[in-house]
Amino acid sequence: MICGIVNICWIPFAGFISFLILLSAINKSIGVRKAYVNLLLRIFEYGRVSIETAAKGNQQLNEEKFSEHTPGVEQTNDGQNSKEVSNATLITRDAVLLPQAQESGNDKPSTQKKEEINFDFENCLEYVKSGIEAIIEDDVTSRFEAEELKSWNMLTRTNRHYEFISWKITLIWMVGFTMRYFVLMPLRVLVCFVGVVWLTVCTAAVGLLKDGDSKRAIVNKVLGQCFGVLSSAISAVVTYHNEDNRPSSGGICVANHTSPIDVLVLMCDSTYSLIGQRHGGFLGILQRALARASPHIWFERGEAKDRHLVAERLRQHVSDPNNPPILIFPEGTCINNTSVMQFKKGSFEVGGVIYPVAIKYDPRFGDAFWNSAKYSMMQYLYMMMTSWAIVCDVWYLPPMYRQDGESAIDFANRVKGVIAKQGGLVDLVWDGQLKRMKPKKEWREIQQIEFANRLKSD
Repeated sequence: MICGIVNICWIPFAGFISFLILLSAINKSIGVRKAYVNLLLRIFEYGRVSIETAAKGNQQLNEEKFSEHTPGVEQTNDGQNSKEVSNATLITRDAVLLPQAQESGNDKPSTQKKEEINFDFENCLEYVKSGIEAIIEDDVTSRFEAEELKSWNMLTRTNRHYEFISWKITLIWMVGFTMRYFVLMPLRVLVCFVGVVWLTVCTAAVGLLKDGDSKRAIVNKVLGQCFGVLSSAISAVVTYHNEDNRPSSGGICVANHTSPIDVLVLMCDSTYSLIGQRHGGFLGILQRALARASPHIWFERGEAKDRHLVAERLRQHVSDPNNPPILIFPEGTCINNTSVMQFKKGSFEVGGVIYPVAIKYDPRFGDAFWNSAKYSMMQYLYMMMTSWAIVCDVWYLPPMYRQDGESAIDFANRVKGVIAKQGGLVDLVWDGQLKRMKPKKEWREIQQIEFANRLKSD
């Protein structure tokens, strides 16, 4: 009896999953994902309003307690509290390096003389504190951590405990937790397994065909279908802008790098040859599968001879107009979706056309940033499949060419600036490899000289 009921329930469930996989394979949508995203936005807005209301209530309660138990605070006529201002001066980072020459601009010079200078070690502690804050909150380190959200997205990856501010929020959070971990995650794992198997089988079959126009056309369709299925494993909702500027054959496509999912997002819309570091594990399976069907360039990081070989193979690939555009992430590492860091000049020395692409993820639905120093690939996939969805925008920018007399570094910076502006990202000059190694000696010397000049100006 029980087995019969299970079988009856399993048949429509399997049919529904097969239907979703089929839609993803043929790149069709019935609007379920967008409706799901719109529903999440309404829930997030309700949560934001509830959190702000609770925060205001707690603030008013604290002010009332403060006015009752703190001496020196008087009640004004309009019912607001006015606090006495302390005579002590608070030293901040901005105040440490402010020019002290403002006093010299007065019309009347000061006639007071310094009679005596007393030094206490305690006086410099505020300056030390300000210096440490400047080191911790630098522009580089913060780019390798998860992006800070403006409002809570109902996920459990926070220590704020927003889910307990009211019983309604608690109920919504519990329902969302159940949906993500006990409904969506098993479905996504199943779809991911089917997608990887389908990709491996299809690329192996296509790899047996002879090279030619027919094979390239089949590869484009097969890879589009396979990556469409894989995108369903993370509930990807991608919006492509300016599709007239989509990269064509024989060029180099460069994009900012946030996650290995960047490849999935772009391959759902067009076929690319890939160049990058050779990986093992799950990524290694995908790399070997792709290499059977189309030309790709994989290399080992840190091997100088292999790097020269990569540059030469890159020139050969670009020189053949029959090859698909090659996709490169010049940053060389993943950045947390807030900025674009230094582009390596190697891909800009080859020559030819450069197709810039800007990718920007919406962090409200899930953090797409892969912190390789903190999470393994399997841990990262687990986080993706337990997120609400992966929502992002992709902008195809007009092709760019290296100008006469322009160095490869200047060309790379110009392309980087265009991508940063379009994606609403911060344009930084720092090397993303600072995530793995110490800064170069010349970079430290430049900062020391700038700091010394500021002290001299003071």
